[in-house]
Amino acid sequence: MSKKKSFVLRIDPETFKSIEKWADDEFRSVNGQLEWMINKSLKDAKRLKQKNQSEDSDEKK
Repeated sequence: MSKKKSFVLRIDPETFKSIEKWADDEFRSVNGQLEWMINKSLKDAKRLKQKNQSEDSDEKK
């Protein structure tokens, strides 16, 4: 199981409402939606390291 880092995020109430609605539309928690958004942004910017196939197969075991 991967470890996750906790931190406080201060966010505008209107922005939070928009994220909350989007998360609800996709059956995710707000936290899950934020993680997905950040991960997608990192991938799109090519700032996320690619996992190799052996790491992926090890995690599925």
